[in-house]
Amino acid sequence: MKANRTKLVTIAATIVLVSAFVVLVLNVTQQDGPTARPESPTGEETPGGDGAVDLRRHVADFTAHLDEDGGYRPPTRTERRAVAESVGLLLDGRRAEATERLSTVDFDLRTVTDSATGRRYAEIADRAEDSAAPRGWGRVYVDLGARAGWSVQVPHPVADEATEQLGVRVLRGTPGGVLVLAGAHRDAGKGNSADAAHRRDTVFHAVCDELTRRGLPGLQLHGFARSTAPDFDVIASTGKGDDARGEGRKLANALRDRGFEVCRAWARDCPLEGRTNMQGRSAAEASVPFLHIEFSRDIRTTPTRAAAVTEALATVTSAWAKEPASGD
Repeated sequence: MKANRTKLVTIAATIVLVSAFVVLVLNVTQQDGPTARPESPTGEETPGGDGAVDLRRHVADFTAHLDEDGGYRPPTRTERRAVAESVGLLLDGRRAEATERLSTVDFDLRTVTDSATGRRYAEIADRAEDSAAPRGWGRVYVDLGARAGWSVQVPHPVADEATEQLGVRVLRGTPGGVLVLAGAHRDAGKGNSADAAHRRDTVFHAVCDELTRRGLPGLQLHGFARSTAPDFDVIASTGKGDDARGEGRKLANALRDRGFEVCRAWARDCPLEGRTNMQGRSAAEASVPFLHIEFSRDIRTTPTRAAAVTEALATVTSAWAKEPASGD
């Protein structure tokens, strides 16, 4: 009898403890409420559940297959405009419309989280990248954590070795950036059809043109062989225009302070001044700041030196990030 009574007391105590735990859980849940999904600066909810990626490695995987034989198919005007206008829709906070527009040309829009920084980026990418006949139209990354205020452009990935990795460094370095990345080796197409820096009929140019139309200043990254300018580490130019003359001086000084020799194309004759660069010409026509920067191979492939030039570049991009775009 005593054993039964003890058993009943134990069961009753267990029931009380379980009930108290359930009440506690319910109270905490009601106080905290449902977890809100993150909201982008454009005012739209960004999709949850995206896996984190190391953006540097993610981009390296994309560019790993780019070579002279990698394939390139020139886009039609309609295809170019579809991608460029979708970028504009995304910047306007109309993500659903951008996704629908991109699907008409077999592009995807998704959100990726950079594991190195925790920042979330919209990725616009070609579904045909891994096909037997890639089109080579490139990618776009848009920072979702801040209003878009500037762009970094990489027209010659792989051909200008490691400029794509320098582009990722620059994007990570300052909020509000848009990375425009060409999707083919510059020699992959017929003639110079895949040379994104010197053509107006590419997806790359159409996207850069859309950003220029919105007043976003641009920083374009290139690479040169040491034999081209043996006395310099960097060649800095404002391209066809001179709207970024002040930013160019600021950048050149920041580079000099970090021990780099800079050829300043606005003050002397330099090789590779970028006067025929098409994105620079469009920026000049719109009176939008544009910098054409050439880096030696040693800078691009040495992590400590690449980090130092990224710091210098951030003196310009951080100032651009604080200013309203001239198209606003």
